[in-house]
Amino acid sequence: MAKPDRIRVAEAGHAVAKRRALRAIAAFEAIKGIAAFAAVIGLLDLVHHDVRHLALELIGHFKLNPDARYPSILLHYAGLLPGADVRSLVLLAFGYVAVRVLEAYGLWNGRAWGEWLGALSGGIYIPFEVSHLAHQASLVNALVLAGNIFVVSFLAYQLARRRRDDIARR
Repeated sequence: MAKPDRIRVAEAGHAVAKRRALRAIAAFEAIKGIAAFAAVIGLLDLVHHDVRHLALELIGHFKLNPDARYPSILLHYAGLLPGADVRSLVLLAFGYVAVRVLEAYGLWNGRAWGEWLGALSGGIYIPFEVSHLAHQASLVNALVLAGNIFVVSFLAYQLARRRRDDIARR
């Protein structure tokens, strides 16, 4: 039995909306991967410089107080870089970049494995984001958590719908 035209139109509209949402998530994940890649390149460039001196120059250029919260955090991490295991940091960062790029590819092309990867990799962060929000409540932290919950929920819903549709076709 053929479906009425309005049901087919509604289904087509849903498919377009789903594709747009998945592609928006894919673009965001690709941007995160590209940003992480750029950060790794920047980190590798900084390894051969006096990072603490560069941080002090940057703080002085903007006339910031080195004892203020964010400048002191910058100085703290600038002091840690020379003793850091850069090879491990780079490997972890490239793993992160690979996951983001794979996820973006899978979501952009509507692959189920992309939805799984997105839901799992996004879901991993939720407990940490909740803890961070509990210890340091802010609008930004709340928005990050809400956005991540939305993306993970959307991907989980798409996976459940895909499974239901596969079962219905059998």
